[in-house]
Amino acid sequence: METSKQREVVITGFGGQGIILTGNILGKAATIGDGRHATMTQSYGPEARGGSCSTQVIVSDGEIAFPYAEHPQLLVCMSQEGYEKNQEALVPGGTIVWDTDLVETGELNPDWRAYHVPATRLAEELGNKMMANIVMLGFVSAVSDVVGVDSLKEAMLSSVPPHTKANNDAAFERGREYGQAILKSRAKRESSGEPSGS
Repeated sequence: METSKQREVVITGFGGQGIILTGNILGKAATIGDGRHATMTQSYGPEARGGSCSTQVIVSDGEIAFPYAEHPQLLVCMSQEGYEKNQEALVPGGTIVWDTDLVETGELNPDWRAYHVPATRLAEELGNKMMANIVMLGFVSAVSDVVGVDSLKEAMLSSVPPHTKANNDAAFERGREYGQAILKSRAKRESSGEPSGS
């Protein structure tokens, strides 16, 4: 019997960054947009704002028996603590994405697909650093196929306050463009025989 394709995602950061909203958007994109199954769990540190925070999203073609990510294929880090707590669980061949200005990774597993993006800085350039999570979602849409791009964008736009839709749309597109530029640059370097780097 063929097993259904399942993807485990962990998104980490600290309270106030919209980490839980990001997980909600991802789950909504999977279920409503892509017509798949999804679960989401969340955890907070003792402080509501500024403490550690994470969400786990499971996306599957079939029913999901266990809602916790034990072996994530995608890890998104928007805090140093989140990276340090979760990086060892990322599977070989998995994808890790982190905010350049908030996380220092040191040497990474060479089996991982590694990407970094100055999400908070890009959001500040757009006028509101609180949109860093949306910049990150746009970036993830470029470097990962965990959910469909159109589904993710539609889920995002339906999850933010109506008066912020235009700004959040710009943040999503900025992150996506940044990710596409990195992919293009890596492909060019690899075709010329240079190491791809991150």
